[in-house]
Parts: sequence; structure tokens; C-alpha cells
Amino acid sequence: MNYCARDKDIDFVEEKGRYCSGAGLGIILVDEIYPAFPGDVRNPSSFPYPIQYEVAEGLDIQKLIRSENKEQYLAETIRAAKKLERMGCRAILGECGYFAYFQKEVTDSVNVPVFMSSLLQIKWAQSVIGSNKVVGVLMSGKDDLLEKHLTSVGVELGSNYVVGGVMDGGRCKQFHLLWGCRFREGPARASYLEAEKDFVESAIAFYNENNNMGAMILECTGFPPFARAVQRAIDIPVFSWGTMMDFAYSVVRHRDYYGNI
Repeated sequence: MNYCARDKDIDFVEEKGRYCSGAGLGIILVDEIYPAFPGDVRNPSSFPYPIQYEVAEGLDIQKLIRSENKEQYLAETIRAAKKLERMGCRAILGECGYFAYFQKEVTDSVNVPVFMSSLLQIKWAQSVIGSNKVVGVLMSGKDDLLEKHLTSVGVELGSNYVVGGVMDGGRCKQFHLLWGCRFREGPARASYLEAEKDFVESAIAFYNENNNMGAMILECTGFPPFARAVQRAIDIPVFSWGTMMDFAYSVVRHRDYYGNI
């Protein structure tokens, strides 16, 4: 078991309105049940910091991604964010990359930092690779990405990014068995090895279609388990929910440094 260094010389003062102390990241889950490989946001055993969850009741994946009236789910999303804040969470995250749609609204509703989508990393990636290269944004489905998803996280429309859909055309069958209720019979299930193989092949194809790709953003919270395999294959910076969660925790719970002089 790993233990982090404790804060020393604590003078304890009540944190008004917070039920817990020492909390970390609060994650808003969609209202759906499916298994989560290590590295998936909803598998807390994957991460070295405390995580608290709250379900956005009535908001499943299909509604979040494909509903033509997403605003009807905003109030429930904000309720979940506020509850996580009351519990003591130091930052709020959304489970699905398409939660980018509510980035500004949720940020304005709470008093802790909000990271609703991995797409927040697009601008950062653009800044570090230079304007002569493009950022590859690998979505679960390319056509489901709306302009508001991008503008809500500060991305300039038409700037140096390209978009791909890893599940488009029925690809990545294992993901359809996990998340696509229209494609499965019985409970959600998936093979890790088959999912990794399909995902890496799809990511490589996306990379090869854009020979000036300087970095890749993995949109979905289910993609980080395969991020390292993708990076081994294409050898460029890969941004995922894992990189964003690590960053989010580091800015709200900065570590101490220990070393020699």
C-alpha cells in the first residue's frame, strides 16, 4: 500500500460547508453501469489520490452525447458538482469528454476548479507542439463533437486540430459491448486484449491520416488504459484523462519536495 506524506504541524480549523477533510478529486458519473478497466476514471484503484463520485441522476451516455436538448441536464450536473464540493473535493471533473458542453456553467456554479473534459488539454497541446503541426483529437465518435464542446473549453474553431472517431463505422467492437446498449445483448462486457488491439489500430490509422500530427488528445474516460500502448506505437505526446487528473490533483494538492543538498 502506498502512503503519501502527511501535512505536519497542523492547526486544524473547520472548513466551512465541507463534510470531509483531505479529499481530492470529485468526479461526476453518468447514470450508467458498466465495468471499468484500470485507468478508466470510474476505477479508483488506478489512481494514487482520493476520489469521490456522484452520479448525475437520469443522465446516461446517450443523452449526454446525442440529446438535442442537453440543457435539460444542466441542473442535475450542477447539483452533482455542488454536492462533491460540499463533501470537500478540491476539484470537480466530469466522467465523459462530452461533459465539455457544460464546462463554463459548472465552473461558474462552484468555488473549486472544474475540469469537465479531457478536451481542455487541446489548447495546451497546441501551445507546446507549434502552429505548423496539428493536435489529433480522438473522440469516441467524430460526428458527435459539436462546436460548443470546443468553444466551451476555449478552443478556437478551425485552429490546428483534427478530429477522429475511434468507434466510427462499428470499429472497436469491445467498446460497443461496454458502452453501446444498442449493440449488446445482456450485461456489459469486454476483453481487454481485444479492446487494446482494436483501439491501437484505430489510433494508428488516425495518426497516419495526418502526417503532421504533433500530439494526440484521447477524449473518452475509457481510453487511458490504452494510452501507453498508443504512445509506444506512434511516439508523440499523448494527453488523456489520466494526464488531466494528475494535473488537476497536483494544482489543488501540491506536493512537498524532499532531497539532498
